[in-house]
Amino acid sequence: MSNDSQGSVKGEAAMMPSPSVPASSQGPPLSPSTTSKPPELPDELVQAGWSKCWSRRENRPYYFNRFTNQSLWEVPVLGQHDVISDPLGLNAAPAEGGDSNLGNGQRKRRGSEEQGAGPNSFKRAKVTPQVEPTTPISPSTPGVKPWSSAPEDKQAQTTTPTTPILRPRPIYWDLDIQTNAVIRERPPLQRAQLVTKLRQHYHELCHQREGIDPPRESFNRWLLERKVIDKGHDPLLPSDCDPVISPSMFREVMNDIPIRLARIKYKEEARKLLFKYAEAAKKMIDSRNASPESRKVVKWNAEDTMSWLRRDHSASKEDYMDRLEHLRQQCGPHVTAVAKDSVEGICSKIYQLSAEYSRRLRQTHLNLLQDPPTEACASPQQSRLVYCYPVRLAIPSPPLPRVELHFENDVACLRFRGEMVKVNRGHFSKLELLYRYSCIDDPRFEKFLSRVWCLLKRYQVMFGSGANEGTGLQGALPVAVFEALNRQFGVSFECFASPLNCYFKQFSSAFPDIDGFFGSRGPFLSFCPVSGSFEANPPFCEELMDAMVTHFEGLLDQSSEPLSFIVFVPEWRDPVTPALTRMEGSRFLRHQLNVPAYEHEYRSGSQHICKRDEMYYRAVHGTAVLFLQNDAGFAKWAPTPERLAELTAAYRPSPPAPPPCPLLAPPTPLLETETPPPRPLIGRRVP
Repeated sequence: MSNDSQGSVKGEAAMMPSPSVPASSQGPPLSPSTTSKPPELPDELVQAGWSKCWSRRENRPYYFNRFTNQSLWEVPVLGQHDVISDPLGLNAAPAEGGDSNLGNGQRKRRGSEEQGAGPNSFKRAKVTPQVEPTTPISPSTPGVKPWSSAPEDKQAQTTTPTTPILRPRPIYWDLDIQTNAVIRERPPLQRAQLVTKLRQHYHELCHQREGIDPPRESFNRWLLERKVIDKGHDPLLPSDCDPVISPSMFREVMNDIPIRLARIKYKEEARKLLFKYAEAAKKMIDSRNASPESRKVVKWNAEDTMSWLRRDHSASKEDYMDRLEHLRQQCGPHVTAVAKDSVEGICSKIYQLSAEYSRRLRQTHLNLLQDPPTEACASPQQSRLVYCYPVRLAIPSPPLPRVELHFENDVACLRFRGEMVKVNRGHFSKLELLYRYSCIDDPRFEKFLSRVWCLLKRYQVMFGSGANEGTGLQGALPVAVFEALNRQFGVSFECFASPLNCYFKQFSSAFPDIDGFFGSRGPFLSFCPVSGSFEANPPFCEELMDAMVTHFEGLLDQSSEPLSFIVFVPEWRDPVTPALTRMEGSRFLRHQLNVPAYEHEYRSGSQHICKRDEMYYRAVHGTAVLFLQNDAGFAKWAPTPERLAELTAAYRPSPPAPPPCPLLAPPTPLLETETPPPRPLIGRRVP
């Protein structure tokens, strides 16, 4: 196709209306020379180091050789002298005939180039191309003839050798034409979206089946309890657990049936709570498939309570609480019996959805290693229109997102597809250091922002979307305590931490696929050290703490090298946790230190985004510090009185003491016979 016809085709394409798409998807603006393109550089010239550039001063293209730093206005010709191997130009000569004044045998530019040239442009005589070399030319190759013929060889002995000139080849592509094909964008399938959707399902099931809000933090504790026994592949969503019914979720939902029992301070609150419980128990037993005996018992007790409330208006708060205790003793077993199947259905449904989401994510990851799925065209269409992009971007869950970074005062804001996560400057710098120490596949930090965004989003999704929800999962020991542990007991590794709250650069955490770039050694229950001194402040999930004790005892029993674990757990005595009972009776227990409530503090779980004056809060329950050591570990890091005194002094709150955190206060039984509500989350860390 001629240059004129190419220009007309491009002009028609430029006048075609384009759909509403982002400017970034339409490519860079065309330069003046692209109205009618100069000849493309052949592969031989590209291999020789030549590239086409644009001169703003002259307003026309020129050619530059990155090997020789040579610049030419015209298209380079193979065979000209090389300034490195032939600095004097002994192997090169001007072209034959009247074209010798052109220098280097360069040919005339296109008519469109002459029109686009600046005022200093000039015309040159046309050179007819002769032959095409068949051997590759490099910057160090001297200008020799790449062909052989007897007549020319004889002529070369008596005349000046001619410079071989490249014959132009037809171009079968034009890579500057912009697309006008439009598709509907396929958003990436993110784990964060699926976890959020699973939380919504849990909330809806609790409302629809039992008429209650899901117990606070129950979903977070369910994730921890499931991951202790999960054998699936997903780092967050459980998919292969036995039993299917979660004891943790079942227990917490059942505690809020028929209504949630809150702490009360005044007599009127106790009266209202008693009335609501009686009304809810009667309504529930009427609407469920209960036995006649259960209906009779619950109805009689509920009606008796309501009649007592109507005729007695002088009762005290204690009278109302005693009456509520009696009502719960009479109605509780019958209410539990009729609600059991429904609550088990909630637990089973959430687990099945989690397993399905896990399978979808795994299939997506496997597709990334294979050819693009053929069913991509049949995926649900979205509203946003974009120009068509390479098929690699059409696969859900692209390898790494493109993340934008900006700072707002002391907060680093990372944005991806309109969604933003935040971290303060101090922790952002910490993540940079951890990344520099631990990540060897990205020395230029090209993937750093994407991985930071994934890290922050992963933990944000795990915590939950409620105010202050899940922050206790990341609670940490004070800095002074870590300093004392390192100085006195040689501690250099955290068993339960994350890149956001770790003190050492060696730690175990929940998500090796994300945390591994920032120093994580993976989940500690899969980590088997034979020597060392470790600090363990686990998430306060009873199943996880029990699995932790089993793992510790196995490691201490198998190793003859110095091995020590200093464990920080809540001192829960009513009822006592199995993990605490097992550690207190363990043969590896060397010492136990009990720190009273309100006499020590923790670092906030939201330390990477909270204000400085909110960094620490008082612990509203006691903490048990247990030293589990084998014989060699006890000989090397024995908990002597001097070492324990320094550790205790480091645990004292720094004045002025921050106020206690009401959201994380330890629950106490409302009544003496009441089953205690879920445990608090103070000081919890992700395993």
